[in-house]
Amino acid sequence: MEAINVHTGKTVPLMNDNIDTDQIIPKSFLKRIEKKGFGKNLFDEWRFLEDGSENPEFILNQPKRQEATILVTGENFGCGSSREHAAWALMDYRFRVIIAGSYSDIFYMNAIKNGLLPIILPREAREKIAGIESEEDIVVDLEQQEVRTSAGTFHFEIDATWKNKLIHGLDDISITMAHEELITAYEEKMVSY
Repeated sequence: MEAINVHTGKTVPLMNDNIDTDQIIPKSFLKRIEKKGFGKNLFDEWRFLEDGSENPEFILNQPKRQEATILVTGENFGCGSSREHAAWALMDYRFRVIIAGSYSDIFYMNAIKNGLLPIILPREAREKIAGIESEEDIVVDLEQQEVRTSAGTFHFEIDATWKNKLIHGLDDISITMAHEELITAYEEKMVSY
């Protein structure tokens, strides 16, 4: 998992509440087991018209938003089914940080486990960030737990365990493998019984 400590990037506002996992990545695209290749179908029903062409009205299709790596959104982001593919699609598209008012518990954990930083900020702060010009970079400092912008600096909370995992790029497998010598010794001991 790629570590994230300080991320500097551009934002894209999608201020809808209750964006569910089927809107993030429709179930019709969940036919592969790799984590890559889902970004092209992110927000598919909003990004594309019925003929398959890009919807010029959808914000992710606007040329000035093509470099965004930080999604600013509404309440209850990632609700719906428990599909981990939603986090995969957001990351494969290029997002590293999501700033929302709240998340479904399962989506929040799927994001953390895949190296996507989910930040919770109140609506007033999110509206200020959403109003920033598309060309402006903002700084997300996980170590200091701050989002720094021209519209202000906003503090966010995150569990110390999740913060440590993200800063050091540790997923559950890498944490387990840090104890490889102990695991091997245990297995060797068990074989001898």
